[in-house]
Amino acid sequence: MNLFRKGIIVALAIFVFPLLLFAQQDLVDKKQRADSLYESFQEEEALKLYRDILEEEPKNYKSLWRGSFLYSRVGNRLSDEDDQKEYFNHGIDLAERALQVDSTDAQSHFVMSVAMGRKALISGARDRVAASRSIKKHVDKALKYDENHAGAWHVLGRWHFKVVNLSWVERAAANTLFGGIPGDASNQKAADAIQKAIDFNDNNILYYYDLAKVYEEMGQDQQAVETCERAVELKSRTPDDPMLKEQCRKLIYDLQ
Repeated sequence: MNLFRKGIIVALAIFVFPLLLFAQQDLVDKKQRADSLYESFQEEEALKLYRDILEEEPKNYKSLWRGSFLYSRVGNRLSDEDDQKEYFNHGIDLAERALQVDSTDAQSHFVMSVAMGRKALISGARDRVAASRSIKKHVDKALKYDENHAGAWHVLGRWHFKVVNLSWVERAAANTLFGGIPGDASNQKAADAIQKAIDFNDNNILYYYDLAKVYEEMGQDQQAVETCERAVELKSRTPDDPMLKEQCRKLIYDLQ
């Protein structure tokens, strides 16, 4: 090896390798900060970091599914419908990428069902009905891979509730365009599924509120009130919890 090549190797060792190690450590630090923010429900900040991580590691599975979930959650708080749709589309895109990385894990299917469900709520009747079939497929797969997944049970409960209470326009679209809605949805199945979500995660205020709304629809006002009373006693954790507690208090007032 001549002196010139030796000089190049020495230069790489002195200048380049430390930079690579620094970049690696920086990425590790970003992942740790993102996970910490995610777990403490600082969702907008966590989303920014997961996006940064995906710039460096496009196939990082955790960043893909968590990024998708956060796009759905943060987007749901936006006031402008076009902005919401943009966020939900980003959520669907990251969920699709997560499925490409691992389609046998519950999380990739779960976040796809969430993103599609959020987008369906601000779409027209035909698109809502079309989405309901895919939502059901993905939530069923999520529960196939993890039968204790609280979030997936909640989505399944919401699916039953939304489907059984479709408007006549949505039912007509389902029958005409898609041969009906798959599955035998019912309010009781909605209540049972959301109760399972609470069994697996009893600190999520949204689960209690959605269960109370199902009970209200079923005419079981006392159970709806008791469910809301449990919700308002819980500690607020997410940015949505104070509003959800107010909605629970209002439902209690309306039903008593």
